[in-house]
Amino acid sequence: MRSAISFLRSGKVVSLELTNPTQTLLDYIRLSEKKTGTKEGCREGDCGACTVALGRLRDGELVYEPVNSCILLLGQIDGCELVTVEDLVSEGVMHPVQQALADHHGSQCGFCTPGFVMNLFTLYHQSKEGLSHSDITHWLSGNLCRCTGYRPIVDAALEACAGAANDVFSARAAETMRMLASINDGADVLSGSEDSFFASPASASSLAELYAKHTDATLVAGATDVGLWLTKQMRVLPKIISLNRVADLQKLAETTTGLHIGAGVTYAQAQESLAAFDPDIGEVISRIGSKQIRASGTIGGNIANGSPIGDSPPVLIALDATLKLRKGDVSRELPLEDFFIDYGKQDRGNAEFVEEIFVPRLDANQVFRAYKISKRFDQDISAVMAAFRFTLVENRITEARIAFGGMAATPKRAAGAETALIGVSLDDPSTWTTAQNAIKQDYSPITDMRASSAYRRDIAQALLTKALVEAAGTSTSKTRVVGQRPEGVTHAA
Repeated sequence: MRSAISFLRSGKVVSLELTNPTQTLLDYIRLSEKKTGTKEGCREGDCGACTVALGRLRDGELVYEPVNSCILLLGQIDGCELVTVEDLVSEGVMHPVQQALADHHGSQCGFCTPGFVMNLFTLYHQSKEGLSHSDITHWLSGNLCRCTGYRPIVDAALEACAGAANDVFSARAAETMRMLASINDGADVLSGSEDSFFASPASASSLAELYAKHTDATLVAGATDVGLWLTKQMRVLPKIISLNRVADLQKLAETTTGLHIGAGVTYAQAQESLAAFDPDIGEVISRIGSKQIRASGTIGGNIANGSPIGDSPPVLIALDATLKLRKGDVSRELPLEDFFIDYGKQDRGNAEFVEEIFVPRLDANQVFRAYKISKRFDQDISAVMAAFRFTLVENRITEARIAFGGMAATPKRAAGAETALIGVSLDDPSTWTTAQNAIKQDYSPITDMRASSAYRRDIAQALLTKALVEAAGTSTSKTRVVGQRPEGVTHAA
């Protein structure tokens, strides 16, 4: 065990003992390093002004990802390379992304510009054959500009990011990888005292032992929600246990029966595998937060958080996913839908943590659909999240699983509509009526700032009809504003 976190900064290893377990990465950069290029905007991971890049080793490759430094904890960058906007100029020459933004007049007041630069820096280092205007706007959905306008920024990105990376970072990639490997030592980290600490265990057994000893500690995966507890609710969290270095929770394993997702796997890591189950899942994930949020936020954290408006639980419940929980050396499994008991209450015992999610593959005779309804297309909380799985025999439904988020105190199945769908023929819409009426009775949603109760009931009924029409596959009417696509693929008409 070591008492200091270690990360790379400008080609050197930095080791720090943490006196404040909840210090954010942004505060460290601006207040400790006195590097003020990275800006503080919304302080909740929405505007992107605070974006920095983290370099990580993934499957033997160096990967740069954008993160919101305003809500990420400093301790969570252990084992990473930290890159801020000040690092991009080399020997007085601007980085290609910076030069393109200047050439295309992509900045007016400039407050948001460092965040755009750093997000585009990560795109610059991606494999990006056939980069399109739509790809750029999707990549930048987590960066807001209030005065320049996005057209010149997109033009700059298309110019700078079209080819292979050729900068000082790509030139020294081999050395960076060597140094990252040296500081990723597999040791547990505990920085602080018994009463106040930041811990980053490296294995599930170390996590289980530490959590059993400190059941009052806060578990943090991506900090995309816990970060807001600190910056907006001003909570005092003296004991932090970070999960992002627990090797057992980072596993993503595909088998013939399904997909095993470790609780620490991020949306970005899991998206391609889940989209292979059905393109709708990739579409939903691409609308969860932004690139920055998906690079940090985890599917396990979204579940353990227990929010009734989390986007992933309805999708996973409709797919009949199961959850593995662990306490000490003992693990147990339960259907994901049984994990959610009531608002803010989950079936998770003292010192128990989410270890893994298992998602079974769709059978050849099963059809899946998922839809997110929100006021904004990108970076918005769902008003309603819906997922449907129909099992068909000769185009007749023999089994239905329907799950909604935003319609109850927990993610919840539509039991009445499911029952009413048994025996329904997709070829005969007149047989759908009972189920369409039943789904309005399955839920008693509230009215809030995102939608009224009546709207939520109406949209639930409409989405069921939409799913049935698409499953039938006989309608010539367009039912999609956007196409089914994995992340990075151009929106369809």
